[in-house]
Amino acid sequence: MDRPLTSTYRLQLRGPHADPAGRGFGFAEAAAVVPYLADLGVSHLYLSPIFTSYPDSNHNYDVTDPTTINEELGGMTGLKELADAAHAAGLGLIVDIVPNHVGVETPELNAWWWDVLKHGTSSEFEPYFDIDWHEDNGADGKLALPVLGSPGDEDTFTLTLVDDEPVLTYYDKHFPLTPGSYDSIDDDPREVYERQHYRLLYWRDSVISYRRFFSVNGLAGIRQENPVVFEHTHRTLRMLIDDGVIDGVRVDHPDGLADPFAYLNQLRELIGPDRYLIAEKILGVTEPLDPRLAVDGTTGYDALRELDGVFIAREAEDALSMLSLEQSGSTWDEAAIEAAEHQLKRDVAQYELAAEIRRLTRAISTEDVEDLETTVIDLIAAMPVYRADYISLSRQTSTIIADMARRFPSRGDALNRISAAFLTNGEAKTRFAQVCGAVMAKGVEDTLFYRACRLVALQEVGGAPGRFGVSAAEFHLLQQERAMLWPRAMTTLTTHDTKRSEDTRARIIELTERPKAFAELVRHVGALVPAPDQATAHFLLQNILGVWPADGVTEDVRQRLHAYTEKAVREAGVHTTWFDNNTAFETAISNWVDAVIDGPAASMIQEFVEEIHRGAIQISLGRKLLQLIGPGIPDTYQGQEFLDFSLVDPDNRRFVDYVHRSQTLQQYIEEGITDSSDRLKQAVVYEGLQIRRERPEVFSANNYRAVFAEGEAAHHLLGLRRGNDVIALATRSPLGLEDRGGWGDTTVTLPEGTWTNRLNKKTVTGTVPVSDLLGDFPTALLVAG
Repeated sequence: MDRPLTSTYRLQLRGPHADPAGRGFGFAEAAAVVPYLADLGVSHLYLSPIFTSYPDSNHNYDVTDPTTINEELGGMTGLKELADAAHAAGLGLIVDIVPNHVGVETPELNAWWWDVLKHGTSSEFEPYFDIDWHEDNGADGKLALPVLGSPGDEDTFTLTLVDDEPVLTYYDKHFPLTPGSYDSIDDDPREVYERQHYRLLYWRDSVISYRRFFSVNGLAGIRQENPVVFEHTHRTLRMLIDDGVIDGVRVDHPDGLADPFAYLNQLRELIGPDRYLIAEKILGVTEPLDPRLAVDGTTGYDALRELDGVFIAREAEDALSMLSLEQSGSTWDEAAIEAAEHQLKRDVAQYELAAEIRRLTRAISTEDVEDLETTVIDLIAAMPVYRADYISLSRQTSTIIADMARRFPSRGDALNRISAAFLTNGEAKTRFAQVCGAVMAKGVEDTLFYRACRLVALQEVGGAPGRFGVSAAEFHLLQQERAMLWPRAMTTLTTHDTKRSEDTRARIIELTERPKAFAELVRHVGALVPAPDQATAHFLLQNILGVWPADGVTEDVRQRLHAYTEKAVREAGVHTTWFDNNTAFETAISNWVDAVIDGPAASMIQEFVEEIHRGAIQISLGRKLLQLIGPGIPDTYQGQEFLDFSLVDPDNRRFVDYVHRSQTLQQYIEEGITDSSDRLKQAVVYEGLQIRRERPEVFSANNYRAVFAEGEAAHHLLGLRRGNDVIALATRSPLGLEDRGGWGDTTVTLPEGTWTNRLNKKTVTGTVPVSDLLGDFPTALLVAG
């Protein structure tokens, strides 16, 4: 297996039933784009989950059978044909696995879950799931399923036949019947139901007796700490490894597992020492990735924060804070973010994850301890990381407990009980770590990041919106750390989960170069098109500016903004939620979006977008090149080799026109054509990936250096060097550079030798004026020799 890993390209797979038009993108479609991706310079295809999930799933993280390859995508035959096509072109395959949970929304599609519902604790698959069978679990010791739409809906139960099997039916949902619990489908449904191992409960009662993925009832957690479960769920993966079909694995949400450290080590043993292994580990800004983990690194959200932050014009912080205060009532600075984060995490723990908190509290103590549950909730809300039981964070929990003991002396007994339970290294410690991650995800990324509105580009998974950008000094130190400790960690700018694509964020980042003009636009739009809620409007307007086409709004964009608006306001949970839809507010805010697009403010928005778009393109090109040349293994999300102005899923999972991309790439390779922004970005990606493939030894070494300019506009240039072979340069604050009249006398002194700029083919040596070095490009890729 001689396929050096130099870069990855993420493909979102989906079956034909997941698209209204019946267009799938499975293994055959992926194989069809292999020649293009090989020409682009990619070394490995990085596939979204390939195991069997719901036929209409557009993401496949709701795996229903981790032992079979998804037939909707082409099955095992299709996967092997894709692997053959990739390998023949010199490319490898990396697959995304989902060890934390399986889909149970439709019980009959998950054989393991169906068997547990049918046989209860005697099911051979009962140990696979994390189920609370205690008598005080709220369901009289039965498996509690929150599926009833209204209290008293038990009267609607019927007994029917599905595929010749008698089942309990509740509207369109079916549940199995325990053998011996019925005579025929003519029996009384309520009497038969009472004999089952499960309880169907009103969903608002928050009685759920199985661990979930966050608060998603249709995704049940599984127990990878059980050797039998690990072996069974990884059986097919092992076969793919043994047969040489795949070259690496991406692990979805390992923090949800009982012991992610042990799991990842076990997975490393399974796939072998040389195959690529990365984990979707969301790190806090100051949180290190534990060096004892047997992984190559994270999936790159830490790098995303750095690569975005260093392009923000930090001098705009005060102006945008004051504008945010005016529009939303909060500056959303670091102190405001921390306060809101603590409160929202507390709310999530107390209400949305109440079932998990009750189970955790009981694991700590079965006795009645004053303030125990309240203290547990406050402790979780104070936790600054997803989970603190990694060895590198050994003092995190004790530090927070110490602080709480000082601030709340009356809770001494509760804190002592919690500490004592953690010291046993048993169920309480494990559940605490698992709940912390779920609370962080739901409270921060899924709620706070839809409320804060100082600069929404900062609000990505792993982001720190309270910190207004990243200095060049911090950026360089973090890149050097990655080169030294995690040279094979993935770096990314866009993923299937990002709330905005990299180019949308570049647009919004450019607001920091025009804060006064942006403030005037906000006030004019507010006066011309009054919103039903000013804070919501301020949040949405930044996103509207981010995706507003430079050549004018189309109906397609309108529809996409409507879908995004609905999701955003429901996630924010201020005026409406997913569970309690305030249709009046949702209609009003949707009408406001239409009024912004069609009304008197549209021309002002168009003019402003044209201004910031010019700078955004320069940021997109330079930032992409820094990612490609910087430390780590750069991933390009599908389609992002062109400019793409997308919002959160499903907007960022639209189909990609690879025929057009293939044509433009060949024109660039043969004729050097770069006559559009899309072609320019594709050229940057192509040249960056080619140099990585040509000189892999340069990018695998710990050889990172910063490159600095000298002169009047020196701070506008950000540069990095890999060994003595490759230099990447990018323009910061490009509109500010225009305002000052260009680079002036600013120069860069290059190491000895002759250097060729792969983007404009110029050859340079010694000390070079930046204006000559870049020419018409905002970025440069210099190669020695």
